[in-house]
Amino acid sequence: MKTKLTVIVDNTPSDDIKGEWGLSILAEYRDKKILCDVGASDLFAENMKKLGFSATDVDFATLSHAHYDHANGMPRFFEENSKAKFYVRETTEDNCYAKKFFFKKYIGIPKNVMTEYKDRIEIVKDDYKLFDGAYLIPHKTEGLENIGKREMMFKKTQKGWIPDDFSHEQSLVLDTDKGLVIINCCSHGGAVNIINEVQKTFPDKHIYAIIGGFHLFNKSVDEVKKVAQEINNTGVDFVCTGHCTKEKAYSIMKEELKEKLHALRVGLVMKF
Repeated sequence: MKTKLTVIVDNTPSDDIKGEWGLSILAEYRDKKILCDVGASDLFAENMKKLGFSATDVDFATLSHAHYDHANGMPRFFEENSKAKFYVRETTEDNCYAKKFFFKKYIGIPKNVMTEYKDRIEIVKDDYKLFDGAYLIPHKTEGLENIGKREMMFKKTQKGWIPDDFSHEQSLVLDTDKGLVIINCCSHGGAVNIINEVQKTFPDKHIYAIIGGFHLFNKSVDEVKKVAQEINNTGVDFVCTGHCTKEKAYSIMKEELKEKLHALRVGLVMKF
């Protein structure tokens, strides 16, 4: 049975379908529809209609991480869909901030969404099976708080400000005919770390693809090249990125990954 992914929201628009700084991907897998992230606004719902879908038909919704550009559509989703649970990591809170100079800007999920819609939100921990072949996999790499510190991303806690360790980030992993397909919409914990984490989780499976943003828009040429080379060395066959990777980093990655690399855009369809 074929697995079909459709990009609902991305920075790059398509024809008359708008884009925004955010990401949302719909997976049609084993007769179920899984919506991974809901973008930065209500746009995901409008784009779904233009692409021939409806939010009411989604069976499962997942949040890749607790940032606004992936979660702000949550209230609209709950308005339109009365059946699907929304799966988030157990550390997900409205407490994510980015620091610029002396100021901290809130970049998290809609305030109070976790309490206002608590009956619709499913809080998960460890490796989690949505249903046969579909999994939510958390980070298992040590020291990810160092990435948060370097990226100037912090969490506000009762004990004060701490660097984000991205424990609220998770990958949707689908077991397809071609191998495992990883969807991680920003990969704050590192795309290579994510591939390695999934490989260790499923040691007998081949990872065919990784799809999502890689948060490389603010990285140097050398850093981007290194990521591309390391992704290539993992042996994945298909890489599709956009959103927080952006055009400059994409062009650098293309030199390394060549035909393996593809660009996300609104309306893009991928089949596995």
